[in-house]
Amino acid sequence: MTAAPQPPQSSQPSLSPESTAFPAVPGSADAVLAGLDPEQREVATALRGPVCVLAGAGTGKTRAITHRIAYGVRAGVLQPASVLAVTFTNRAAGEMRGRLRQLGAPGVQARTFHSAALRQLQYFWPRAVGGELPRLLERKVQLVAEAAARGRVRLDRNELRDVTGELEWAKVTQTAPEDYAAAIAKTGRDAPRDPAEITGIYRGYEQLKRDRGVIDFEDVLLLTVGVLQDRPDIAEQVQRQYQHFVVDEYQDVSPLQQRLLELWLGGRDSLCVVGDASQTIYSFTGATPDHLLDFRVRHPEATVVKLVRDYRSTPQVVHLANGVLAQATGRAAAARLELVAQREAGPEPAFTEYADEPAEAEGTARHIRRLIDAGVAPSSIAVLYRINAQSEVYEQALADRSVPYQLRGAERFFERPEVREAGIKLRGAAVGGKNDAMLDEAGRDGDLAAQVRAVLSWSAEPPAGSGTVRDRWESLAALVRLAEDFGRARPGATLRDLVDELGERAAAQHAPTVEGVTLASLHAAKGLEWDAVFLVGLTEGMLPITYAKTPEQVEEERRLLYVGITRARVHLSLSWALARSPGGRASRG
Repeated sequence: MTAAPQPPQSSQPSLSPESTAFPAVPGSADAVLAGLDPEQREVATALRGPVCVLAGAGTGKTRAITHRIAYGVRAGVLQPASVLAVTFTNRAAGEMRGRLRQLGAPGVQARTFHSAALRQLQYFWPRAVGGELPRLLERKVQLVAEAAARGRVRLDRNELRDVTGELEWAKVTQTAPEDYAAAIAKTGRDAPRDPAEITGIYRGYEQLKRDRGVIDFEDVLLLTVGVLQDRPDIAEQVQRQYQHFVVDEYQDVSPLQQRLLELWLGGRDSLCVVGDASQTIYSFTGATPDHLLDFRVRHPEATVVKLVRDYRSTPQVVHLANGVLAQATGRAAAARLELVAQREAGPEPAFTEYADEPAEAEGTARHIRRLIDAGVAPSSIAVLYRINAQSEVYEQALADRSVPYQLRGAERFFERPEVREAGIKLRGAAVGGKNDAMLDEAGRDGDLAAQVRAVLSWSAEPPAGSGTVRDRWESLAALVRLAEDFGRARPGATLRDLVDELGERAAAQHAPTVEGVTLASLHAAKGLEWDAVFLVGLTEGMLPITYAKTPEQVEEERRLLYVGITRARVHLSLSWALARSPGGRASRG
């Protein structure tokens, strides 16, 4: 039986974006620097001029940049309201805000590119254009389908998704419909349909939006860029507001986002970027590491700091990750970072070959069951695959062994019915709970978690089986655990304080950890980490994926594998099947 993972030996805290820890607010500016390693401290104290942080997986980049902002604020160098920290997901932005609040810098704006742009666009639109900002289109697929139908192009469900992604790529690379065919020919991009057809769909889609008075998410960036370019007075006002910028995951910036960043900066150099070219896995969306790789060309005087101490993974996992990148070629490979493991030794990665995919899923579920029986929490385990369509066989295999699981990218935590209902109950109790005898009894000793359990009528004993009932129990269990963490971090905190915290987390989609094994695609796993990771379906045609034909595309698949490997803290399993179905021809490997 595989031993349960041990906690990190380093003094570094867990760096998981899903962490619910609430550290104590430091007492002074110098106290903010406590616990940082020499390179992280160098980042934190580099407050002037352009700064480029090259941060390998698991090296504490979020820790370094949030401490940098907090140190600048506490030292009086940075005014909180003048700082804009930008990242790529609401979850990451919420995590950054939470950390800054705990470090004594609550007034700093931490947002996604889209969120920051939309806020500015809503504020300046009446002045720049007049009237109200057009309604934001939540899902563009239906409009793309209508544009295709009007052009007499038939698209099945998968083609519709691919064409929609192609339009998004065109817009973030600032490619107009009439320039689309030339752009894909120049880049060597494989179009999902005939370029002339996509050009027609693109034109029709843009016309439908104009006819209906709506804009999409890409338009938010395009229109903000347009306003800032056309109205120097508005650009000057934005530049007066924001004096200092921090950009996380800079290797994923698109040409359009880079243009917006340049307009925000207005020629100034008060910029700190953080990234790792070896984790560039979104080029299909228009992301490019060129802006990161060329940073020192654009800013020769920049301070450059490399973070290579890996606090996340064991030496065995780090060795495999370094080995994968050692085979890489191309421009990003030249900038690769050799990680140095800081944790004590753990088990060697396991490599397993199965006869077919159901056998691989069953073997993975069996291994996961052993880990759970050995004391590893289900939420500390993940099964990662190349495409979402691979999840079904693993869902079934885990269900057969009564292992709870959650699909990453499925319904958002705070949008689940049971979580919404729990929020209503907790808000009601926070306002009028003193009349509830059971709540009074639970809260007599100031036990916040006991009050939550009483309000939600939650039992620590899980229900039998799986399915909806178990999912509901797991969601409420996550809220109870969050209350426990919150109560420990803030002695004397009230139910109303907790409700406020939940409101902030819901707004940022910063969900607590649900007690179930995570099933996710490799792309969806970026930025996350687990004690045990199972990389499955590693066959030719799946990783690298069939349509990765050019050397650049194959290298991106290598980086995707690297990202998957570096999600593991202790246990890492890599597996593949020789055939798709039982009795099938063993033609893969």
